[in-house]
Amino acid sequence: MNFPAELKYSKDHEWVKTIDETTVLVGITDFAQSELGDLVFINLPQEGDEVTAEESFCDVESVKAVSDVMSPVTGVVEEVNTQLEDEPQMLNEDPYGAWIAKIKDVSAFGELMSASEYEAFIQK
Repeated sequence: MNFPAELKYSKDHEWVKTIDETTVLVGITDFAQSELGDLVFINLPQEGDEVTAEESFCDVESVKAVSDVMSPVTGVVEEVNTQLEDEPQMLNEDPYGAWIAKIKDVSAFGELMSASEYEAFIQK
């Protein structure tokens, strides 16, 4: 498993990359994609949607199940990675390159962990 040190991680298996003081990128972790299996569909949020930390903001469908993706922050969706609509498998192939949404006006963060804390969390 891969856990880039520059990212923060949620207990719901999302990652957060800080772009500036109030803007982040959000995606799912390598662990999440491996547990989900081959992803076949993603229901993306819409630009302008308000998201709340630790609440669902989109969902992914794999060959196994449909799973909610929880927002690790509170803010507004500025941009979505529309390439995932045609190529949801990018989340399997490159979970840290295939971001789901750019969130702006971040006013709160959920409980986030460092890479080492996240690695210890999933080994429990």
